[in-house]
Amino acid sequence: MGTNHYLYPRPDCEHCGRPFERLHIGKSSYGWCYSLHVIPEEGINTLQDWQALWEKPGALIRDEYGTAIEPSQMLDTIANRSHNRKQSWEDDWWRHRHYYKDEEDFHRQNHSQRGPHFLLRHRNDGQHCIGNGEGTYDYIVGEFS
Repeated sequence: MGTNHYLYPRPDCEHCGRPFERLHIGKSSYGWCYSLHVIPEEGINTLQDWQALWEKPGALIRDEYGTAIEPSQMLDTIANRSHNRKQSWEDDWWRHRHYYKDEEDFHRQNHSQRGPHFLLRHRNDGQHCIGNGEGTYDYIVGEFS
């Protein structure tokens, strides 16, 4: 389960109220580093690129349910994540032991690795995940939701 976030670079049309084209910022999934959507063809390659866009006058961030989100709240959602796993990785991933042989098998099947603050992190495969951010986010390319 997760929540997608979108940037509306300009306010809705003043004549008809229709929203302008939105950009997919990324997805917040429980227990994972934030999946920050990078769009190189649009010049969006880093978290700082996203921040510059959502700080522009008239820009609006909304989640997939239409709820408006302040830029500071969006930054917190991306960069200050944690998971409430018990005490260690070993205490948590074993709850899935009937699906996985061991932790290595878990990460292989989920294309994951250990991340900060007991989060799962996308494994940098150079195709879907092209990098791990400095904090609790990963750089993801292509279409996803």
